[in-house]
Amino acid sequence: MTENAPQQTTDLPGAWDPAAEEAPMYDRWVAAGYFTADASSGKPPFSIVLPPPNVTGSLHMGHALNHTLMDAMSRRRRMQGYEVLWLPGMDHAGIATQNVVERQLAGEGLSRHDLGREKFVERVWEWKAEYGGKILGQMKRLGDGVDWSRERFTMDENLSKAVQTVFKNFYDEGLIYRAERIINWCPRCQTALSDIEVDHNDDDGELVSIRYGDGDSAIVVATTRAETMLGDTAVAVHPDDERYAHLVGTEVDLPLTGRRIPIVADKHVDPEFGTGAVKVTPAHDPNDFEIGRRHDLPMLTIMNERAEITAPGPFEGLDRFEARPAVVAALREAGRIAAEKRPYVHAVGHCSRCDTVVEPRLSLQWWVKVEELAKLAGDAVRDGRTKIHPPELGKRYFDWVDNMHDWTISRQLWWGHRIPVWYGPDGEVVCVGPEEQPPSGDGWTQDPDVLDTWFSSGLWPMSTLGWPSSSEDLDRFYPTSVLSTGYDILFFWVVRMMMFGVHQMDGKQPFDHVYLHGLIRDAQGKKMSKSRGNVIDPLEWMDAYGADATRFTLARGANPGADMALADEWAAGSRNFCTKLWNATKFAMMNGASVAAPLPSAAELTEADRWILGRLGALVSEVDGLFEDFQFAKVAGALYQFTWNELCDWYLELAKVQLYQGDSSRVAATRAVLGHVLDTVLRLLHPFIPFITEKLWTALTGGESLVVAAWPVPFEGYADSSADARIADVQKLVTEIRRFRADQGLKPGQKVAARLAGYTGGHEEAVRSLVRLTAPSDEFAASASLEVALADGVVTVELDLSGTVDVEAERKRLQKDLAAAQKELTQTEAKLGNEAFIAKAPAPVIEKIKARKETAVADIDRITARLAALPAS
Repeated sequence: MTENAPQQTTDLPGAWDPAAEEAPMYDRWVAAGYFTADASSGKPPFSIVLPPPNVTGSLHMGHALNHTLMDAMSRRRRMQGYEVLWLPGMDHAGIATQNVVERQLAGEGLSRHDLGREKFVERVWEWKAEYGGKILGQMKRLGDGVDWSRERFTMDENLSKAVQTVFKNFYDEGLIYRAERIINWCPRCQTALSDIEVDHNDDDGELVSIRYGDGDSAIVVATTRAETMLGDTAVAVHPDDERYAHLVGTEVDLPLTGRRIPIVADKHVDPEFGTGAVKVTPAHDPNDFEIGRRHDLPMLTIMNERAEITAPGPFEGLDRFEARPAVVAALREAGRIAAEKRPYVHAVGHCSRCDTVVEPRLSLQWWVKVEELAKLAGDAVRDGRTKIHPPELGKRYFDWVDNMHDWTISRQLWWGHRIPVWYGPDGEVVCVGPEEQPPSGDGWTQDPDVLDTWFSSGLWPMSTLGWPSSSEDLDRFYPTSVLSTGYDILFFWVVRMMMFGVHQMDGKQPFDHVYLHGLIRDAQGKKMSKSRGNVIDPLEWMDAYGADATRFTLARGANPGADMALADEWAAGSRNFCTKLWNATKFAMMNGASVAAPLPSAAELTEADRWILGRLGALVSEVDGLFEDFQFAKVAGALYQFTWNELCDWYLELAKVQLYQGDSSRVAATRAVLGHVLDTVLRLLHPFIPFITEKLWTALTGGESLVVAAWPVPFEGYADSSADARIADVQKLVTEIRRFRADQGLKPGQKVAARLAGYTGGHEEAVRSLVRLTAPSDEFAASASLEVALADGVVTVELDLSGTVDVEAERKRLQKDLAAAQKELTQTEAKLGNEAFIAKAPAPVIEKIKARKETAVADIDRITARLAALPAS
């Protein structure tokens, strides 16, 4: 090191300590008001409403992914000069929250009915105050830059007013109605469910064939739900099925019941399935319900709310699953089983909240007529008011909005927004708006049901900004700029918001862009679940690696619409990246890097300086373009590659030569370039890794905070194709020499005398420094050499390796490396040859294994050649 090697002090500690730094830093940001939006600022608006997590929830990896992306968008826009509103809040989560409190009561030996409705609701509010919203505190750990002054809850006063307003508006327009229809009923939660609250799983069942009638009038039907035959009111066949043409219009005995039921012809029946004849139970099957309506069939309800048989007879009072084998046994005894039971796997609906098998049930419920609303939601995307990213998921959106069924919105719960309808003593029905007084007097009662949670959360972009009242926030921030959410709730939530928003806001869409990310999976591409034991807790990752490393790992995998595989080692890699950034900045500051000095002109800089500044200018433009296209993984990848490879691995090493061996003007220029590059890189990285960049940037620049610093703008004037070519030659030459040194068994820090014959690139001093080559002496005698083809010609690198290699030790090392490479090849070939694995694993996982195989093959060839070249011992 020469006298030009400056060693300055820095306020940065030896290492980054997330546990000590993150929480106090976040509190400072909030206290400074950086995240509080000013609707009257005059800046261009940028707004996001947080998909409201359930009040019962805690931060899981899907939340962490989505929050990271929303925060990255918000931080970048704030740095670009936008007035940013990222509005947080929670969903009351009707069924989930009621279940939690009911379990709590059960532990006390009580039920909600013991308390009564009013006291039970009070108990839920108490639970919410004490335990609810845990996730909001966890969001702070992640670094969410939300406006806490505008935090909302779906049952806040104004949000409740919005719900009542929409219900009243829809009711008056005929878009909300009450009718008996087949609904999904959860016997455990004791409530109706919409289609999107039902998970369909392939369950093992048994198909039973039952003969109705005798002789020529007999007809056989097959079913997996034998107990429902007690409610049959017809048998249906296809009108063109000649096998049963003579029976259509006749009646047949229904076994065990003493009733006769008609045989009807209906085009819904598939003549190719089973016997071509189906039993019709209109009150307990949605398809049968439609057949029943077409043929004016009776609709017999034979189960109560607990899924217990109510039909008079020997099965009355039995649970549905107890009744099923009992009915089959009775049919067998009566000689009505036409074929023995056989296994049958079929899709069965389960309650998404408690996993109970859903029971289709005829029920009087409130419905939203969706045809008109769905068309409005579809048109808003078709005409470009709302753009879906990635565009290919637009087809899925249209598949849903163009084929929606009316939505059942009433829930038989006590926790939620109660339906604002009153019934009078003489059959009157009155829907009450938020400014109206409900009717009173003897005999008037309010509908006992509450609204589906998605009804209130569907109003979230409007109600959180003050609607139905006019407000500065609503005028300024609606439509919101972006909705970021998982593709799995595109229908659950996004379509609901589109229907409500476009209808109620005079055609204004609730958001300009919808960004849909994928789901989180484990390293093998499997869905995470507690039963598999492969769930990764983001809080544990933040404890182990820090919030920045957790966020950066998620951002690097966030390809639009694609699922993401995760593993601990990837978070460790992101932590290493943060460490690399920390060390690079600390080195630069200790060597006088500063943003105070103006950046010299291109003519005053070295080729290495012009190269890194040219690459930096291209990076800024690339990052901006990718951000605008919601390509978060590519943004993070570009920043990682530039920071780790080009800045740290190459420019910092070249800069050391300029700092330690250059004249004073070169040293000053290098310090300015180092300061400028790091200043820009820290700004670009801040949206993804806000904590460590804040610490480094404020230390480097003395600025107030990166949160309110300016976003870098593309710059030109330093791009130099000649410099790029020469630095590319340096990189190739250094890389080839390093590889050759490794193949010769040299330690990385071991210095070796060498001659660079034919090198005219002007960076010999830097090359020698980077690969530990000393100048040849007068007695220099080369014992090994390699040729490297560069743009300016072939360079012959001659090295004197005499006495530098322990042949036996090197042979042992190479043999060990060869065994490891052969083991890796065997393992990767086995995985790629496993058809079951290939069928299930995501494409990125398969590509990674293929790359590992190729690397193993190359390593085997290289090590084998090196072993053959070793002199005999």
